[in-house]
Amino acid sequence: MDIAIIGGGAAAVGLLDALAPTAARSGAAADTRGTVTVFDPSPHPWRGRPYGPDLDAVLVNAPPAIMSIRNGDFGHYAAWLGERGADHDDKLLGRPLVPRALYGEYLEHTAEKAMAALGEHGWEVRLVRARVTGAVRSAARLVLRTHDAQEHEVTDVALCVGGGTPADLYGLAGNPGFTADPYPLADTLGRVRAEDEVAVIGSGLTAVDVVVALAARGHTGRITMLSRGGVLPHVWQRPTDRRPRHVTADRVTELRRARGHVSLDDLIGLMREELAEVGEDFDEFAAVLGSAATEDPVRRLRRQIASIDDPRVGRRVLQEAAHSVGPYAWRLLPEADRTWLRRHVRTVNSVVSPMVPVNASILMGLLDSGQLAVTRGVDAIEPAGGRFRVRTGSGERTTTTVVNAVNPAPHSVPAAARQLVRSLVDSGLATRHPAGGLVPVDPHLHVVGDLAGGGSFITSSIPAIAAQASGTARALRGQGREAARS
Repeated sequence: MDIAIIGGGAAAVGLLDALAPTAARSGAAADTRGTVTVFDPSPHPWRGRPYGPDLDAVLVNAPPAIMSIRNGDFGHYAAWLGERGADHDDKLLGRPLVPRALYGEYLEHTAEKAMAALGEHGWEVRLVRARVTGAVRSAARLVLRTHDAQEHEVTDVALCVGGGTPADLYGLAGNPGFTADPYPLADTLGRVRAEDEVAVIGSGLTAVDVVVALAARGHTGRITMLSRGGVLPHVWQRPTDRRPRHVTADRVTELRRARGHVSLDDLIGLMREELAEVGEDFDEFAAVLGSAATEDPVRRLRRQIASIDDPRVGRRVLQEAAHSVGPYAWRLLPEADRTWLRRHVRTVNSVVSPMVPVNASILMGLLDSGQLAVTRGVDAIEPAGGRFRVRTGSGERTTTTVVNAVNPAPHSVPAAARQLVRSLVDSGLATRHPAGGLVPVDPHLHVVGDLAGGGSFITSSIPAIAAQASGTARALRGQGREAARS
């Protein structure tokens, strides 16, 4: 086998780790031999866009238990973190929340260990610092072209190219004072003067990162988060030891086998059972979730911070299930149910992609001081004589600096991979999914991460990426055994 992994971020690390033989998978890679070539031109391989060197204020947005890149091993990241985590403890969450750059070191370490393990078992593993721009099938091989006009023949390809970048919704690219993509914040915010008025487009986790990083840099100017809906992320609650007992993949499988299908009502039924078991009211829980789109965002943030230690399990169960069970359940839902969920995308993403308490507290302090405001109902943002005019339903105002922190569309193609994706489609190796993303046609092409078409609109979390990587590794090993027999 000659496997090409295109992209060198978290998905590639998860795939390498899943391919590598370990004590838990003794001999998993010993029945096949070949090469693994990772193509990644970035200056910081294994980290991807989110986890490169950046400000220490840019934190991992989840506790360690759900940041393991090894599928099924929830303690893998925590074990690597060890005593280093004590220096980054979030007192409200009761768990270490480290700078993303430190998490990037974990990904690097995991990739290097996996490559060494593969090498010890006879695999040749190499990193090629080139961008893949095209792919075609030639007899029994796939031929990859890189930007430097080189060709590489392989048997299998895994696309691990990461997620998209923020869309320029208001056509502001090229205007001085506009930042199209905020990461790395150490670079982009270095161009913002401390006294500048800053408008941040978006109110999701990226927008929260921008505001928190500005505060960490001692910004004194006014900051406004601009959003059409004005829905801030929920806030992580302190983790408990209780795991879901009803909203699980096993229960979803039982429903599918018994009824031949799974509906949103079925999933709601499982959630009702989960809450009833601990004496909680599902209808009350659902009403609170449903109010996210209409409740004042500042009032809701204050209430969320106050409920970090709330013992009720509803939100904790929903957040865990959305990432662990959600990708599987999504593929079983009828299209009408998927359409309903897409209509409530802001509320869903707010719940299942929460912000960490330390960031929530920083936002609350800025809001209470009057330095930060959240404005919803934005109609337009336009260049205006060296500044930017912001038009909302309640009037107009101007600002000097605009930072684009819009969440990328689900399954959007990263700019650096667009040429490759066009080539894959044109050559018949893949098709575009109607809802976004890429669907392999050739059985030797695999997609890991948010680019995988047909999945949920929820951006791939680390557990979801690790699960996808594990499934892809199983498929590759199966193809390797089949090729060896033939």
